[in-house]
Amino acid sequence: MKIQQAEIQANAEEWKKRGYHVPAYDRKQMRQDTLDSPVWVHFGAGNLFRAFHANAAQRLLEKGRMKAGIIVAEGFDYEIIEKLYRPYDDYSILATLKADGTVEKTLIGSVAKSCRLDPGAKEDFACLNRVFQADSLQMATFTITEKGYSLTNAAGQLLPDVAQDMANGPKAPVSYMGKVTALLYARYCSGKKPIAMVSTDNCSHNGEKLFEAVWAFAEQWARSGRADAAFCDYIRDPDAVSFPWTMIDKITPRPDDAIQKMLIQDEVEAAAPIITAKHTYAAPFVNAEECEYLVVEDRFPNGRPPLEEAGLLFTDRRTVDRVERMKVCTCLNPLHTALAVFGCLLGYQKISDEMQDPALRRLVERLGYEEGLAVVTDPGILSPKEFLDTVLQVRIPNPFMPDTPQRIATDTSQKLPIRFGETIKAYAADENRDVQSLKMIPLVYAGWLRYLIGVDDEGRLFERSPDPMLESVQPFIEKLHIGTSGQVREAVRPLLMEKTIFGVDLFEVGLADRTCRYLEEMMQGKGAVKNTLVRYVLEHSEIS
Repeated sequence: MKIQQAEIQANAEEWKKRGYHVPAYDRKQMRQDTLDSPVWVHFGAGNLFRAFHANAAQRLLEKGRMKAGIIVAEGFDYEIIEKLYRPYDDYSILATLKADGTVEKTLIGSVAKSCRLDPGAKEDFACLNRVFQADSLQMATFTITEKGYSLTNAAGQLLPDVAQDMANGPKAPVSYMGKVTALLYARYCSGKKPIAMVSTDNCSHNGEKLFEAVWAFAEQWARSGRADAAFCDYIRDPDAVSFPWTMIDKITPRPDDAIQKMLIQDEVEAAAPIITAKHTYAAPFVNAEECEYLVVEDRFPNGRPPLEEAGLLFTDRRTVDRVERMKVCTCLNPLHTALAVFGCLLGYQKISDEMQDPALRRLVERLGYEEGLAVVTDPGILSPKEFLDTVLQVRIPNPFMPDTPQRIATDTSQKLPIRFGETIKAYAADENRDVQSLKMIPLVYAGWLRYLIGVDDEGRLFERSPDPMLESVQPFIEKLHIGTSGQVREAVRPLLMEKTIFGVDLFEVGLADRTCRYLEEMMQGKGAVKNTLVRYVLEHSEIS
């Protein structure tokens, strides 16, 4: 069976017999309606978009609540469009991996057209220009990762393509945000038409990040005369261009071999994943967990599709921020980071397998229920306790989700201050709470320092996941040696004082000694990491 429009239409019953949900709408008409009156354009054609946004659109199309589908633009890795969209007539297969072991197989057909966000691809970019000038366009959504909004390097200097666009104006831009702002300028020039620019990337205050990137170009172009001065007023007016905040949560790991084998058994042709020249892991299919959340600030100056009917939650900005903090600081992300660090040290290859380890399971339960929930702010729209219950009882233990501690351990130094430091600050700011009652957070901090040595609990070397701080922390870590615990405190003292890593100065808040003692015990030799976890997580021993 081929993933192509004519083949799917001709063999719909065969697809259904093999357990696939086939789109229940006139796709040919949908594609025409989309080009005639576009409503939704999306930037970022990767797995999260296909598993979440495109599936939500399909639900509304099947209900008759939308006529137009989505036009998707890829601005980073054009091979995704060339090899995974166009050969399959913009269809994809969504494999939803449920905790009971079943797989829900869905043909997703809501993408009406795929484009390269590239002025050099003249037809594609001309199409996007027409879309942005259409009265009907209501929103542009984004899944381009947090790095996609960055205009500078680590030294604070403008990236070369950004500097080029700043100087040249909206004609023939080369940077991602330069291209997006150029499309917005085309919309401005066509009559100052309203639109919502909606980042749905997994980062805090994502709408603000998108606004700041667009604003930098608009301001510079207006100052240099490359754009109308009133373009800045347009960008700043939320009744013309809004930048809603959102919180998104859905795990879409790399394509899984088991899903590829399942498709091959179903006689689906060309099911093999690819690795692009830019190291994107992708396939004609996406495997994803069943649970999903998208909370959106409801500010859409040109209206929006009724996406609440597809499960999205619409609210105000303050609530979005509270949901984000609930997830990132308490109910999900800290637990993932803890499992990632100790999973690498203990030789695990799947996050779900770690939940079979009594010490690791109890570690994340204590992090969430005992230390985190005590200071979380209830956003109202989602219950923190119920969210945490789902994370610990359904999502993380799901054995059919092929997520790895090695993937989640990426950039841990950038995650620690938010995922744990904010909880420490909340305890310190509350006169009714004692920072010294925190036992699990310092244990995770110590586990990360032990992880940095690059030797697992069996004494084997392992490759540490990419992290921008690895080079700078290496001189301190080189002083640590497995089997000896002397001089630990002095070796890591400069790190424990670093607020950019831990969110606080651990000496100032009184958690440095506890962290050092945990680390000393984890360095005693083979099996010391596991023994330390058992002692302090399961047996509730106290640091002497």
